[in-house]
Amino acid sequence: MEYVKLGSTGLEVSRICLGCMSYGTPGKGTHPWSLDEEASRPFFQRAVEAGVTFFDTANVYSLGRSEEITGRALKDLARRDEVVIATKVQGRMRSGANGGGLSRKVIMTEIDASLRRLGTDYVDLYQIHRWDDSTPLEETLEALHDVVRAGKARYIGASSMHAWQFAKALFTAERHGWTRFVSMQNHYNLVYREEEREMLPLCADQGIGVIPWSPLARGLLTRDWDTATTRTETDNFARALYQDDDRHIVDEVAKIAAERGVSRAQVALAWVARNPVVVAPIVGATKPHHLDEAVAALDLLLTDEEVARLEAPYRTRPVAGISVPPRRRPAQN
Repeated sequence: MEYVKLGSTGLEVSRICLGCMSYGTPGKGTHPWSLDEEASRPFFQRAVEAGVTFFDTANVYSLGRSEEITGRALKDLARRDEVVIATKVQGRMRSGANGGGLSRKVIMTEIDASLRRLGTDYVDLYQIHRWDDSTPLEETLEALHDVVRAGKARYIGASSMHAWQFAKALFTAERHGWTRFVSMQNHYNLVYREEEREMLPLCADQGIGVIPWSPLARGLLTRDWDTATTRTETDNFARALYQDDDRHIVDEVAKIAAERGVSRAQVALAWVARNPVVVAPIVGATKPHHLDEAVAALDLLLTDEEVARLEAPYRTRPVAGISVPPRRRPAQN
């Protein structure tokens, strides 16, 4: 396993981050494809064995159940100072006032709740899951700064938003002397490259580490276009992210994988990881081969000709993934 710094910080993370959204309790209020604690434990074991030290979850994943499963697994399998635990805040955890968002009240409540579920005194990376138009930016940033000063988080990060919003947040924190975001968890893969326009150049300029979610386009890049799975049949959010023209990219991934004698996941992940601003793609694993392929992708070097073939079919599209539907089902990245 390779280890690199997270952006311009001194924090070392593995080049693969295990995404824990799929670990929860299948059933009402959770993803149908979620794995329960017993079924998810082998994936944490395999990740630790492979040298993965970076784990990402969120308070809204299975309404806190993902954090509980993640915390218990890492407590049993690794030393706390050897792993980097990231979680997120913003999504709605309960109905009624102050059940979600990025107000000071919500942030202070949810960081303590996340720490209890994770079974730790601090998280390494505390991220805002989405932008909150209903709360003054200054209120959010000062609250996050106080979370860090209280020792409950070592660093703070952000997730999908417009580049102008992220630039505003970075500038505002600097102006007030508050803790600055060090990472951006955004939507980036072979079939969604709009981040290349403004967000990725901004992150490169500002020393921000990029940790993309859905680097395999929710599995779309790993199988034949018309393949049906439980996730494709129930993941309504994914239908808003991708379009019919993307089948040409999926086909090209398949061709190059066959020529190289590797899996499609390796090709798609190798393309994401080769971008110098990308620190660690966030990979979900629900089948035994998923983690093995992710680790193997780090050793796959695509040629310039192969990259050109993969990128040629892409067509620009509307920005997607910044907003998610109202919280009637599990969070989306």
